[in-house]
Amino acid sequence: MTRDLSTDLIHHPYLPPAGFEAPQVPVHKASTVIFPNVAAVRSRDWRYKGGYTYGLHGTPTTFILEERIATLEGGRQCVLAPSGLAAIMLVDLALLAPGDEVLLPNNVYGPSRELARQELARWGIRHSLYDPMDAAALVRAIAPQTKLIWLEAPGSVTMEFPDLAGLVAAARARGVLTALDNTWGAGIAFKAFDLGIDIVMQALTKYPSGGGDVLMGSVCTRDQALHEMIKLTHMRLGLGVGGNDAELMLRSLSSLPMRYRAQDEAGRELARWLAQRPEVARVLHPALDGAPGHEHWRTHCSAAAGLFSVLLDVRYTPAEVDAFVDALRLFKIGYSWAGPVSLVVPYELATLRGAGRGGLQGHLVRFSLGFEAVADLQADIAQAMAAAFGG
Repeated sequence: MTRDLSTDLIHHPYLPPAGFEAPQVPVHKASTVIFPNVAAVRSRDWRYKGGYTYGLHGTPTTFILEERIATLEGGRQCVLAPSGLAAIMLVDLALLAPGDEVLLPNNVYGPSRELARQELARWGIRHSLYDPMDAAALVRAIAPQTKLIWLEAPGSVTMEFPDLAGLVAAARARGVLTALDNTWGAGIAFKAFDLGIDIVMQALTKYPSGGGDVLMGSVCTRDQALHEMIKLTHMRLGLGVGGNDAELMLRSLSSLPMRYRAQDEAGRELARWLAQRPEVARVLHPALDGAPGHEHWRTHCSAAAGLFSVLLDVRYTPAEVDAFVDALRLFKIGYSWAGPVSLVVPYELATLRGAGRGGLQGHLVRFSLGFEAVADLQADIAQAMAAAFGG
């Protein structure tokens, strides 16, 4: 039977030969997935990677990325989300119900705090802040309604590295689940699951992507029952990632260890140089002696991200600090980090932890190292300081 051309363009009989292999993972994009027969429709279970049911529940490309991220983190299962914040939301909604409480470190990633304060509160879920540098304080903060404790290592922007082992022990003693935002560690600096942490979340936007051009998050677990709870919520929320984004992530993963260590080395060199500058009151870098929580970093970590903050001396005005940031040429003003371009953002310390909280005083500026030569970055900072502060 002769068919119309429009039909043959859709139902053409040609299939390419099997066995094609290349270094990069193929990109599979789909909403609809074709089943061979009705029995397959009725037998396939989207919760497991034994087959395909609908694009939102996984393709070969996203399955491979999930498995590689699980390996990176030392977990057994992984689900992907459209951003790091979406991954945080996924954990919260999977594990918390009205009347429950979630504990957040007082140096938590700001959007995570706002998610709890504005959105979870609307569903009757309470949150409280605890001091991550005091494991005994966490013990006192845990209440009967506490169902989840978020950890960050180091803390957002102010960069304190907590006693992770002590915090996890406190949570386990009270039977409370722990979830770690491991974006800074990226699965390279330390292995969170080996410390007894239950859930490891990461903003893949940062180090796994490495290009500053992909938004994605991940949630990894080792416990199958916990994974299924998260997977079910993942399905109900309709969370998914695009095939092209997964492809870009997979292309970058192979260079992650090298990129992480290169930015670690450059970050430490620049941080040590800044520590000698008279304009700088303090450098907040977990790998430097005297930084908040340095002893905990030394216990748990073998590396550090190329990210740190400095406290500029209190003798400068906020306007002068802004002028310094504006005068930088190689450092671009922008959020996020771990990409090829060095970034800088000034923060108001009082909005992060409260004025003077944790003994921190001064004007806080965060630096993220890209791949420029350290000597050129030093020169850029020196000229900007001269322009803004004189001398």
